[in-house]
Amino acid sequence: MEDLIKAAFNGVDLTEEEWQFIKARIALQHFKKGDILLKEKDEVLTQYYVIEGCLRSFFIDTHEREHTLQFAIHDWWISDYTAYFDASTAILTIECIQDTTVLELSRITQKEVFEKIPKVESFFRDKLEHSFGAFQQRIINNLSKTAKEKYLDFLTSHKQIEKHIKNYHIASYLGITTESLSRIRRELAKQ
Repeated sequence: MEDLIKAAFNGVDLTEEEWQFIKARIALQHFKKGDILLKEKDEVLTQYYVIEGCLRSFFIDTHEREHTLQFAIHDWWISDYTAYFDASTAILTIECIQDTTVLELSRITQKEVFEKIPKVESFFRDKLEHSFGAFQQRIINNLSKTAKEKYLDFLTSHKQIEKHIKNYHIASYLGITTESLSRIRRELAKQ
C-alpha cells in the first residue's frame, strides 16, 4: 500500500516518518462498477484518489436530467468539493463506472496531515489550482464551442476512458443529447 500512497503524493519529498504518518491515516478501498460512493444530501467527509478504474460525479436537475461534472481515472482526485470544503451536504453523486480502487482521505485527516507536514498542503494547493483552471477552461469551452468541438476536445483530454464509458455519460458531460453525440460520431467517421 505504501507504493500506492507514494503515487498519490508523487512529487512531495517526504521522510520515512512522514510517509508512515500519512499511511496510518489513509484507507484503501475497492468498489464495483455501479457502486455509489457519495449521493446527493450525504455529508461529505472524504475525497478519493483513483488508483485504477473510473468514477463519475454528476448531479440531477429539477427535470430529472443527469449532468456529468467530472470523470476521474488513475491519478485523479474526486469529491463533491463544494460540500467537502464548506462542510455541507452533497449536491453531487459519485458512482463507479468501472470496478475501481481508491485511496480515501478524510477532511479531518487532511487537516492533521497539513498541520504536521506543511509541504503536503502546498502539494494539495497546487493540485487544486490546476483543477480550478481546468474547470474554468471547461466552462469557457461549454459556453463558446460547438458540440462537435467539445467532443473533439473530450477525445483529446479523455482518450484513455472514452471507449470504456457509456454514450449518455459522455453526452451529459458535454451538455448535449445522445442523439447529437451519435450524429457527431457519424460525421467524424465519414471524414
